[in-house]
Amino acid sequence: MNITINRAAIESIILEVPDVAAAEAFYTAAFGLGDKLRFRASEEPTTGFRGFILSLVVSQPSTVDSLVGTAVEGGATILKPAKKSFWGYGGVVQAPDGAIWKIATSSKKETGPATRAIDDFVVLLGVDDVKATKQFYVDHGLTVAKSFGSKYVEFDTPASSIKLALYGRRAAAKDAGVSAEGSGSHRIVLGGSAGAFTDPDGFAWEPHLASQ
Repeated sequence: MNITINRAAIESIILEVPDVAAAEAFYTAAFGLGDKLRFRASEEPTTGFRGFILSLVVSQPSTVDSLVGTAVEGGATILKPAKKSFWGYGGVVQAPDGAIWKIATSSKKETGPATRAIDDFVVLLGVDDVKATKQFYVDHGLTVAKSFGSKYVEFDTPASSIKLALYGRRAAAKDAGVSAEGSGSHRIVLGGSAGAFTDPDGFAWEPHLASQ
């Protein structure tokens, strides 16, 4: 995948997991994200909230139910059951490896035939200082698409890439339905086109390799 519009676009997410084969089997059956989601063996200590949520944005409630259903069948735990809200319809699950996933749609009604299509893949980082981390990423080549002061930031990224958003850590944990407490490894690496660096909250980036 060649991304030239934004030099800091995210082209893959690497989850550090205890069992790579088990993770590949789970995620292939649950979500089918292809090479946008990759895995690396790791036993780095980690406890509690890891500071991020992986979000799948879809078109209608039945797609949410389908993806949540296959995740649970594969061993995921429901943190927030799928239901209607002011913003739409969605639910939150925790995969067997510990990563937290939110599956949601802005639609409260069916808009077409049943599908498992994913419209957007978003990594939401729960950070200590939203404004400072926003500036860090602007300095590394991202353009802000939406910003709500110190509460939330969403960056403008190419349509084919993974989107990046920032949220306060406690707000992110609340959205996920877990305690904000946590320590140790984030167990996630962002594979992108901006080289290798680590952001102010300890989230690491490394160069994306198409054949990785």
